Amino acid sequence: MNETEERSFEKLLEYIGRELDFESDFYNNAYLDRRITARMRRTDRDSYSSYKRLLESDDEEKDALLDSLSINVTGFFRNPEAWEKLRQVLRDLTAENRRVRIWSAPCADGREPYSIAMLALDDPEIRERSIEITATDINPDILEVARAGVYETSQTSDIAGELEPLDAYEPYIDREENRFSVKDRVKKMISFEQHDLIRGDPKRDFDLVLCRNLLIYIDSSFKVPIFETIRNSLRDGGYLMIGMTETLPTQSRDGFEPVYKQQRIYRRI
Repeated sequence: MNETEERSFEKLLEYIGRELDFESDFYNNAYLDRRITARMRRTDRDSYSSYKRLLESDDEEKDALLDSLSINVTGFFRNPEAWEKLRQVLRDLTAENRRVRIWSAPCADGREPYSIAMLALDDPEIRERSIEITATDINPDILEVARAGVYETSQTSDIAGELEPLDAYEPYIDREENRFSVKDRVKKMISFEQHDLIRGDPKRDFDLVLCRNLLIYIDSSFKVPIFETIRNSLRDGGYLMIGMTETLPTQSRDGFEPVYKQQRIYRRI
């Protein structure tokens, strides 16, 4: 990106922040550029300045860009090897014969919290009646998708393949050709709420927080505050699971000890 392009990119980000109420400062520029240039290709715009002019005149494109900028890449049982370790964490937590509170943040289209619920229902060594799942995201539109719990196989998402970690998905999912609908017995284990993980207040007394594959998009200066929010939301000894390609910020490592380091599962200390 040359100097002229950099200036145009910064002006575009300023416009997005001002007119679309999107906090671009929270995210790293590489992530923002990928999402913006994808919309530019779809709208046949060849420069940041021409795309900015489009945004100024097209409300539908504003909505499309905001949807694109929202981080909603997910899947059922993403990284199955990590879920096998999480299975043991859930067994240990529910063995204590008390309520177990779990937070999925951000939950995107709901496949992560539904995976937790189905794993608990599917494993006889996990006391699913003890589990209470809270799923949050900043995007109200994606939360509506999550609450509906209906997913379709596409070129980029093989739903049946994603569900392979279960012994059988039929007790938890109704399938009609390529459409998969989450059954009520799974849905009732989860409450969906809007929450801003960067600017929102911590929650309280969670036994397990899953914050997976958000940090790779976030500007480094905001990662420590996110981990402070998470740590303050965990009870003593509570567990944290992050994405397989993510690491704890150096300043936050004193607050956590690895339990399954390779699978990025930690415990609050």
